[in-house]
Amino acid sequence: MTDLSAYDYRLPKHLVAQNPLPNRADARLMVVRRQTGEVEHYHVRDLPELLNEGDVLVLNDTRVVPARLVGYRTETRGRWEGLFLESDGTGIWRVLAHTRGKPQPGESIRLINAQGAEDILLRLVAKLPAGSGEWLAIPDSDEDASTLLDRVGRVPLPPYIRDGEMIETDREHYQTVFARVPGAVAAPTAGLHFTKKLLDEIRRKGIGIEYVTLHVGLGTFQPIKQEQIEQHRMHGERGRVTAGTAERLREAQSQGRRIIAVGTTVVRLLETAAAEGELRPFSGETDLFIRPPYCFRAVSAMMTNFHLPKTTLLVLVRTFGGDELIRRAYEEAIREEYRFYSYGDAMLIV
Repeated sequence: MTDLSAYDYRLPKHLVAQNPLPNRADARLMVVRRQTGEVEHYHVRDLPELLNEGDVLVLNDTRVVPARLVGYRTETRGRWEGLFLESDGTGIWRVLAHTRGKPQPGESIRLINAQGAEDILLRLVAKLPAGSGEWLAIPDSDEDASTLLDRVGRVPLPPYIRDGEMIETDREHYQTVFARVPGAVAAPTAGLHFTKKLLDEIRRKGIGIEYVTLHVGLGTFQPIKQEQIEQHRMHGERGRVTAGTAERLREAQSQGRRIIAVGTTVVRLLETAAAEGELRPFSGETDLFIRPPYCFRAVSAMMTNFHLPKTTLLVLVRTFGGDELIRRAYEEAIREEYRFYSYGDAMLIV
């Protein structure tokens, strides 16, 4: 059994990035070489020179939904906050609610849009399993969920960025330039560093680019609460690897070319797709918790941001990169004042 305290570290508060850099690709990039133990310092814009011709970069094309809802209970005028989770296509929403008191089925919530004006009513229909905080709700509008959320929703920033309070530029900044499939409530943050110009340069170098989809879920930033990490129950996230992508990645593997996962979400999805030994098409939910002594089957290298202590993300990265090496890399990142977390700098583990 592994004690959770092994994955703790202290981070000076000023190193938690509150905003992205003006040019995404100017973020710093720490290169960690597993074979030699070397740690080197570059920038994300240097990736075309750092990668090899024939490498395949795998990106997560999920799109962040403006899922954070703010309003008040019409009966009590008490503040209400929620998170849109999904719509079943018939107009019924599943939402996670945060409020004082105990709302009852049939109550209405007046939502406040991003401009601060009162907007649609959301009627609470039924409470889902006890303790989950989830409700079924119906908006009093015929508009589809995507249209409504663009108006009344806010980008669901993690609490370490401005206490979760969005500014208008976050609608663009907290979204990858290749985001395509709506469904995430958090960004695949390693992908935030890429610009269209950088992707073009990578292609010109002869480096392949493939896309998979993993909708980053509510539990992604949650710390592990059990004292032994093996007791942690991993949250599930919906993902898809198409048959064409799986075939091209298998071909790259057979030719000895590296598969480089951009982000822990891509690592989890590709390793799920390769659970039986060979990388196969996948569509469904994964709750794979990558921790020692996991044996990686699909991923040769990975690019990732710097993660919070005591999280499954940090456990995954240290499992992949080598526990002592990644621990040392984090210590150096703090000494060198790298920017941490979602809007921060990145690490390339090769």
